[in-house]
Amino acid sequence: MSEQSTDTVQPEKKLSKKEVVRAFWRWTFFSHANYNYERLQATGVIHALSPILKHLYGDDEDEMKEALQRHMEFFNTEPHFGGAILGMTIAMEEEKANGAPITSSTINSLKTGLMGPLAGIGDTLWQGTLIPILLSFTVSFGAKGNVFMGPILFVLLHLGIIWGIGYLSWMQGYSLGKEGIAKVLKGSLLPTVMTYAQCLGPIVIGALSATFVKVSTPMKINLGKEVLKVQTGILDKLILGLLPLGITLLAYYLLKRKFKPTTVVLILMLVGLVGGMFYII
Repeated sequence: MSEQSTDTVQPEKKLSKKEVVRAFWRWTFFSHANYNYERLQATGVIHALSPILKHLYGDDEDEMKEALQRHMEFFNTEPHFGGAILGMTIAMEEEKANGAPITSSTINSLKTGLMGPLAGIGDTLWQGTLIPILLSFTVSFGAKGNVFMGPILFVLLHLGIIWGIGYLSWMQGYSLGKEGIAKVLKGSLLPTVMTYAQCLGPIVIGALSATFVKVSTPMKINLGKEVLKVQTGILDKLILGLLPLGITLLAYYLLKRKFKPTTVVLILMLVGLVGGMFYII
């Protein structure tokens, strides 16, 4: 009697387009539903991806738990342009569920490396370009009392454009991840992409810090008949934006020391309060 093999081939776990699109709409409407200073958009990510994760790992409790834990890590990006990240994440989760050698750290590295650059691009194009352009020709109609050509047209155009960009970004991210993940894993493309993304991220953060962190000192030094302003006469000549840089590095240091974001905010408020009381900053 010949020995009959008892091995069974596991069916491939394949996501439908409907499931991917459903995840997109869940992300679009709920990315900021539970926005908080500790994890920012992480719970929105979980809400968007939960049907996907249940489909892929629902029959394995340990794998499902691990998937939920890796997506509860800190995540923050511009939700429409940054949707490409989650589209690629879905593709990577699908490949991982089918046995591809993808680790949790690989998935989180992709999310962490790209969220900053895409947030910078998205915020700039959306808030700094799209909204001003739309307002430039709808405000005038609204000022004249034309409700449809003013606020209603603005909302319709804004949502149509941003949702269209978000959907295209999400689906292209999924398609790119689905088609290119095998090549990425076999070659050196992923480390290269991650290196450039991780370099671009700090550049964007540095630019944002220099733009939005406003700190200066009113201190003056009396030199006989002359008065030397510490801010313009010393600090700005040493390094322009030295105090904003110092505050930013202080916040970064505290976060690296595992201080909670709310604690860091309180410390910065205390620094500002004490510095203001003694006319230091």
